[in-house]
Amino acid sequence: MMTDSSLYAARVPIFPRRVSGRFRTLKWAIMIVTLGIYYVTPWIRWDRGPALPDQAVLVDLANRRFYFFWIEIWSHEFYFVAGLLIMAGLGLFLFTSALGRVWCGYACPQTVWTDLFLVVERWIEGDRNARLRLHEAPWSARKLRLRASKWAAWLLISVATGGAWVFYFTDAPTLLRDLLTVSAHPAAYTTIAILTATTFVFGGFMREQVCIYMCPWPRIQGAMMEEDTLTVAYRDWRGEPRGKGLRRRQAEEAQAAITRAAGPQIGGRAPAIPMPGLSGARSGAARQDGPGDCIDCNACVNVCPMGIDIRDGQQLACITCALCIDACDEVMAKIGKPRGLIGYLALSDAPREAAGGRPRGAWAHVFRPRNVLYFSLWAAIGMALVFALFIRPEIEMTVAPVRNPTFVTLSDGTIRNTYDIRLRNKHGEPRAFRLSLTSGSVLAIALEGTEDLVTEIPANAQKLQRVYVSARPGGPAAARAETALRFWAEDLASGDRAHKDSVFNGRED
Repeated sequence: MMTDSSLYAARVPIFPRRVSGRFRTLKWAIMIVTLGIYYVTPWIRWDRGPALPDQAVLVDLANRRFYFFWIEIWSHEFYFVAGLLIMAGLGLFLFTSALGRVWCGYACPQTVWTDLFLVVERWIEGDRNARLRLHEAPWSARKLRLRASKWAAWLLISVATGGAWVFYFTDAPTLLRDLLTVSAHPAAYTTIAILTATTFVFGGFMREQVCIYMCPWPRIQGAMMEEDTLTVAYRDWRGEPRGKGLRRRQAEEAQAAITRAAGPQIGGRAPAIPMPGLSGARSGAARQDGPGDCIDCNACVNVCPMGIDIRDGQQLACITCALCIDACDEVMAKIGKPRGLIGYLALSDAPREAAGGRPRGAWAHVFRPRNVLYFSLWAAIGMALVFALFIRPEIEMTVAPVRNPTFVTLSDGTIRNTYDIRLRNKHGEPRAFRLSLTSGSVLAIALEGTEDLVTEIPANAQKLQRVYVSARPGGPAAARAETALRFWAEDLASGDRAHKDSVFNGRED
């Protein structure tokens, strides 16, 4: 008999408890830095000259240009952007291979904005227990007031998030004035509305679901992590079997009494005597009978933004935020036990630690062949991009022969070829460029629309110039099928020169 079972489990809201500690402090610092960069960067000014935008970071889609402080990337130089994306991917592989999902736990935008929303939630509704009571309470004027206040604060953050994003694509002060006067382009309002809605929903109502169901990285990370990867883990050989409250204290007192009655110690250490009524024991040579250090307080579960229990082992939902480490260390300090019951641990070190040995140092796990390979590739691409950035020519030109027809014969027998030469002026003021052929050439050059071989190009623009190259009747170039030639372009203001090679098509007799 078949039963009707749903494939979808409704979301159970998670209310993480506030925690303090070194990892929580690190997350606060990263959140402040990342949000500060995101919100402040569009307002930084950078003087590039009178004809260029003065915004330090700007994606100018209208002119197909990207500005980053002193760096200017044109549309035909998209390989710089592709290189940066490849570096970002390799960096993600490197960090995951070395430290697990450290990106997800500290710097992912979903994590950062969720943390910010949680701060607002705690500030308005209180810590975990207060929020649980409010969630389970029936609707009332107080509940409606608290929820409305929280949602209004979330909405303001979301609007600021969407607004900051559009400022990267046009001049920020001008766009802000247009937005406030309701005179901005509809695309700006549409983009802000979409980003506001997604931030509000993802950060406020779909927090852990985005990481578990929508983000592909939890599935990919399995290929990036291995036994030597440092990740957040529970030392079960030290924590199990768990004791709790009076039962734990009674077990410890009974163990102490048995130890005292056991007589002289062997080798300076009391012999281990099994405790009746306690299931399980810690594994390895370091194993001791009696309750483990874990008192089953669930502090690690209560602070987890994903709502998982790290004591169940590695899980897809774990984002390696390490808040469970802070919570557990706080409890261990209160009950007089060593910290580190939950901590960063490589699975390859677990047997050694369980046997009473010392784990390998963190650098031994970081500097592994795979990580060295990732870093080498990452650094090589970075250096190649920097090298390509500094060797970019000041004058860029392309030459395209007109193929239909390949040549024409004028009334006096002159053979003429036509070329389209595209010149780019990357400077902030108009420049004049003189076009010529290699000195001593048997060919003659002429420009369409001008007689002095000089073409004017506006500031920060490009121009397509039609050029005619001719061979006199009966000359060697006219009689051969192909003659190599070289075009030269000279910037009359700076004296810089560039050249491109091409071919002159003659009439083969």
